[in-house]
Amino acid sequence: MNRLNELLQEVSRQINNPEEGLPEEVFLFATEITPMLNVDLLIRDEEGRILLSWRDDRFYGKGWHVPGGILRLKESFEDRIQKTALNEIGCNVICSAKPIEIVPIIIKEMKTRGHFVTFVYECRLPKGVEIKNGTRQETEAGYLAWHKKCPDNILQVHTFYRKYFM
Repeated sequence: MNRLNELLQEVSRQINNPEEGLPEEVFLFATEITPMLNVDLLIRDEEGRILLSWRDDRFYGKGWHVPGGILRLKESFEDRIQKTALNEIGCNVICSAKPIEIVPIIIKEMKTRGHFVTFVYECRLPKGVEIKNGTRQETEAGYLAWHKKCPDNILQVHTFYRKYFM
């Protein structure tokens, strides 16, 4: 067996259950060698506003973004949509059966997390559900807010969403 196969087998032993996600180091390496499939949740309310979440991370910086998540091994789009909704906004969502747009995102200057294929699903909250931020401040990662217009500080990677705002 060659050295590369030995290394790959060792990495494989470090992954408990890829259907539940990967160790951070393995995931980041995977993003360097293959595109990631992503679902984004374009959540509108009755007034037509769009729900955005504040993000602050080492790859994309600070700014507003559309909630989204990366598909796991053997996971359906519907399952990832609902897991993302629970994780990012605290409740399930009602979503379109098919994506309303499929967007390839390639950031040539980024080696890690620089290539995604985003499946955009139109969503809404169930009746009577209200967004709660608890003790989160507006500039804290995960803070949620409804937007009538596209904010100037939307993440660069999400500027293609401008067309969906009023």
